[in-house]
Amino acid sequence: MRPPEQAPRRPPSGAGTPGAPWQRLSTRVIWVDLVQSVASLLPAVVALAVFGVAPGSGQLWPLIGFAAFGVLGAIADALRWAFTRYRITASHVEVKTGVFLRVERSIRRDRIRNVDIEARPRHRLFGLRVVNIGAGQQAAEGESALALDAVSTADARALQDRLLRMTDATAEPDGAAPAGEEATRTEGTAPLAVLARFRPGWVVYHMMSVWAYVLALGFGWGIFWLLGSSGVDVTGFVAGLLDWEAIGWAGTVAIAFLAVTLFGVIGLAVNYFAEYGNFELARVRGTEGTLLRTRQGLFTTREVNRDESRIRGVQLSEPLLWRWLRACDTSVITTGLSMWSMARPAAVLPRGPVTVARRVAAEVLGGESPWAVSPKAHPAAALRRRLWWATLFTAAVGLALLGTAAAGLLPYTALWAAAALWPCALGAAFVAYRALGHAVTGPYLVMRSGLVHRSTTVLRRSAVSTIVIRESLLQRRLGLRSVSAMTAAGYGGYDLPDLDADESVAFAVHAAPGVLDPFLVRPRDGAPPEDERPPGAGGARPAPRSGVSGPAAAPPGNT
Repeated sequence: MRPPEQAPRRPPSGAGTPGAPWQRLSTRVIWVDLVQSVASLLPAVVALAVFGVAPGSGQLWPLIGFAAFGVLGAIADALRWAFTRYRITASHVEVKTGVFLRVERSIRRDRIRNVDIEARPRHRLFGLRVVNIGAGQQAAEGESALALDAVSTADARALQDRLLRMTDATAEPDGAAPAGEEATRTEGTAPLAVLARFRPGWVVYHMMSVWAYVLALGFGWGIFWLLGSSGVDVTGFVAGLLDWEAIGWAGTVAIAFLAVTLFGVIGLAVNYFAEYGNFELARVRGTEGTLLRTRQGLFTTREVNRDESRIRGVQLSEPLLWRWLRACDTSVITTGLSMWSMARPAAVLPRGPVTVARRVAAEVLGGESPWAVSPKAHPAAALRRRLWWATLFTAAVGLALLGTAAAGLLPYTALWAAAALWPCALGAAFVAYRALGHAVTGPYLVMRSGLVHRSTTVLRRSAVSTIVIRESLLQRRLGLRSVSAMTAAGYGGYDLPDLDADESVAFAVHAAPGVLDPFLVRPRDGAPPEDERPPGAGGARPAPRSGVSGPAAAPPGNT
């Protein structure tokens, strides 16, 4: 007999209702696979018939590999279509798939957090879409969204509209609703407000990063290997462009660096237009309220809807190399979206000016601007701590170089590298200190920190469930503490390092009203303790008279 607390793994409610029919994916995917197979075989056929490439020569192997990859992929896609079934019941979304290993997955409809629609060029050509149904999964833990690849455009719109209707999930009958009617209603919904649109001028913020060199080197090596396998003497062609001996090795390295940089910059610019073409951020009407919808993509289109009632804040991230241009990335802190996904569903704007990002973020937060108050700077002890770490890091590098030189692997002149590293490390420590800041303004908690990416996090105070106060041995000597605000949205926790120890408890109390009340010691006369004064209040502040001590503090029941 099963114990009462052990529920069956398969929910017995609407998920097992026999009236809900199992459905196939669209049959148009077979035509997509046929076209993919023909396109994969075409280069090899042209090489044999037109250019007379011998079948046994090594020049044909890259084309044969390309053809095999395309044909096998098309066969696997056709098998996936043949063995995939899905159905929508009153309470669940269920999918069966797999040829040798059968996999059955189900998601409760009240757990669905986002329904995204994506279309690659080959899908758009045949009127197909990919529907990704997410329930707050985390890619870092190996979880993935439930994907329906591929359904017709009308059915994709109908599925998105139906699955986001939370109040009607238990009242509607089993089986699929009429796709045409729901798709027409969804397509005809006009935005309540358009917050941002595609701006071609923002391409300058996307043209330079380390990915430019990764893209250029990877793509260049692929072209070199493909042309070399086809009998083209790429090395000889490059050698004949310039007199490299007269230029010298320094000039050769400089030309190669500039060529790779130019190629990578052009590649990133093309990627910006392809990824963000036709971008639109709009507020649209939903069944339970309003949705924050982004549409983007020139070739591969993507649409993401975020329930605004689940948004707990915003985060602006300013990369170090782009900070001088006042550029930043903008994302929302919300429940139910995977923050580790490569698709970045939480991002609501392309990288653009900070002024525009702040305006859009204020509108996302309901029109209230949390930047009306400048973040408060951290004490000078936070700068000293970073200077100490920069010096220790430089000393460790110097000792490593000294040991290598003593072993005869490097000359002793390599120690100058550590001498040159020290001022750079001190400068980085100063930049990291300047990035620190915090404020409590209205219903929001503002935290700013970071060296490579200076992140400004604006979080609703009502969304903070746990406060953690930590201090290391060095922080204790310097009179510093770190405060972390835990929430069920976004990354789950947001850190603010190196606050003044006397101010940390007061800041934590105001960051999460009521969370630390059981741990605060009130005076005998019943007056509010000093810890509950707002940060920055006048008068001298004594040492915190709080029950919060040790590396962490969190009230029970709020983890």
